[in-house]
Amino acid sequence: MTSIPLIGITLDSEEPGGYSKLPWYALRQNYCEAVAKAGGLPVALPHEPELAENYLDAIKGLVVTGGAFDVDPALFGDATRHASVKLKTKRTQFELAVVQGALSRGLPILGICGGQQLLNVALGGTLIQHIPDEIDNALAHEQPNPRTEPGHDVAIAPGTRLAAICSSAHIPVNSAHHQAVKKLGQGLVVNAKAGDGVIEGFEYPGHRFIIGVQWHPEYAISPADTALFTAFIEACRG
Repeated sequence: MTSIPLIGITLDSEEPGGYSKLPWYALRQNYCEAVAKAGGLPVALPHEPELAENYLDAIKGLVVTGGAFDVDPALFGDATRHASVKLKTKRTQFELAVVQGALSRGLPILGICGGQQLLNVALGGTLIQHIPDEIDNALAHEQPNPRTEPGHDVAIAPGTRLAAICSSAHIPVNSAHHQAVKKLGQGLVVNAKAGDGVIEGFEYPGHRFIIGVQWHPEYAISPADTALFTAFIEACRG
């Protein structure tokens, strides 16, 4: 019988209001569905930094999710904070702890949207705080159409692991971000770019599996999205 690897998925968090009068966690179902369909056993990870090592003892791979918030610019050396930047301090503290632990253990990591940005910062990289302010003639990276539809295409760098996974030089992606990778973290190489030059993906050659993508493959809007989750879960079985 093929083993089912336990996959940790980071949660988002919200302040009181809407679902509850107390602070609450949030996670779209399609994150868990994508992991399960690819052959993994999804488990949500609450924001308890002191328990990060305990979680890492149990899981075989880590998905760092996106959310309507940003990494604190102070964490990558910026002295100022753009007006659009929204922080979730405890979430970021936990995600940094669990990512750094996963890196030290050699666990497979898939970073999605804000999770890609967090992974880049954890490896010493920096971020563009607001794309429209820094990229001339930028695409609509916060697409106006539904996330279940593509917003633009990305070019996949030949010879990369992502290229082998996607089996395509260009793929359609959805887009829901106002920040992006500026300087790559240590050991990372670009594997995908948008037409305006924005870095849409990176990977860590030589590692069992470290890939970050700026889009949301859990929506499975192309075969490449499904293939990415399949490759990730296969790496988690190793």
